Amino acid sequence: MSTVSLGSFDFAPYRSLSNEELTARIQKVRDELGSKLLILGHHYQQDEVIELSDLRGDSYQLSKMAAESSDCRYIVFCGVHFMAETADILANRPEKIEERNGQRVTVVLPDMAAGCSMADMAAIDQVENAWDDLGEVVDTNDITPVTYINSAASLKSFVGKHGGIVCTSSNAYKALKWAFNRTSRVLFFPDQHLGRNTALTMGITEDQMPVWNPYAGALGGNTETQLVDSKVILWQGHCSVHQMFKKEHVDAFRQNHPGIKILVHPECMREVNEIADVSGSTGKIIETVRQAPAGTKWAIGTELHLVNRLKKEHPEQEIHFLSPVVCMCATMYRIDLAHLCWSLENLAAGTPVNEIYVDDETSKWSRVALERMLEVSA
Repeated sequence: MSTVSLGSFDFAPYRSLSNEELTARIQKVRDELGSKLLILGHHYQQDEVIELSDLRGDSYQLSKMAAESSDCRYIVFCGVHFMAETADILANRPEKIEERNGQRVTVVLPDMAAGCSMADMAAIDQVENAWDDLGEVVDTNDITPVTYINSAASLKSFVGKHGGIVCTSSNAYKALKWAFNRTSRVLFFPDQHLGRNTALTMGITEDQMPVWNPYAGALGGNTETQLVDSKVILWQGHCSVHQMFKKEHVDAFRQNHPGIKILVHPECMREVNEIADVSGSTGKIIETVRQAPAGTKWAIGTELHLVNRLKKEHPEQEIHFLSPVVCMCATMYRIDLAHLCWSLENLAAGTPVNEIYVDDETSKWSRVALERMLEVSA
């Protein structure tokens, strides 16, 4: 569902250019293409990339904003693969293509190696096999599949076909509530921590949430009894960044910085999430800091680039990174000015590289699952 083109320009020479020259050349393409081009910058991107982005936000928010633009004909997504897929799905809805007289929006990912380790932990064949195996033990008509938006388009499509829904970290509670109004069980993937932390707030207990390990053999490493007694079947996936934060990190900050508040993302493990002062999506983390009074002290458990940016933007507050170990989104970090400039200049030359294209069938069912999410969140 992606196209790797050689383009008009080789990438290698861009590596030797200074940030100043790259920035100037990027700006030249921005000026040339004007409102036809939207550069989307995810919150976890490097500062120099964010500064050149037209829109900044989380993955779904960015895709939605870009899709709503009437002028946009090119999207360069400074994020990871699944984000660019979502942008293609939303920007190239049939009604939007009709509005543009049949013209598709070209979606480009500056570096095809910018993936997501969490999304990769749930491959479509693994999920389909798990669904079939579950059908040997329980009625799959009584299971609603729920996928976190941090997942491949193929998984969103699977969810759409099987009566399920997509969720974000900010609306996971509403998505699970919607699912339980339809069936008695949920299969939640790919992030087990978001699923567990959300279900716990609904009164579902740990013993009702078996974890499906696609590499553990029969029934994902579970017994038939565990699955029959389940309410939420969690996929054994996680975010490599957020799993780094530990209970002892929280304890150390509270001991060494009296009065400090702990602010974490719900992709963190249960033992961290439960003792935090605030748990919320990337958007909630940003807004919580933005609204806090001067002098507030925070230890924040989310991606390093975002924490450092918040520290710079809010010097009136004391902001710390929760972990003593540097943990950043390594795949997101692959998008740099060299890749951005290379992809933009090829785009301007009419030979786009790294074009992301989701086939019509996958797009159709993905939109079904995404539209359910929008209805729930309205």
